[in-house]
Amino acid sequence: MFNIFKKKSEREKLYDQYNKLLQEAHKLSITNRRLSDQKIFDAEAIMVRIENLN
Repeated sequence: MFNIFKKKSEREKLYDQYNKLLQEAHKLSITNRRLSDQKIFDAEAIMVRIENLN
């Protein structure tokens, strides 16, 4: 209940971006493979940043 005042950490923000990009890539995989591949590439770059935070 009191987590509404808690700010997200950098890692949580990056995970949210990562998941959002993967969802967009999945949706685009049906219509535009090139954009889907770009979204996956961007998501992998974010995963590298997450791993570097550890």
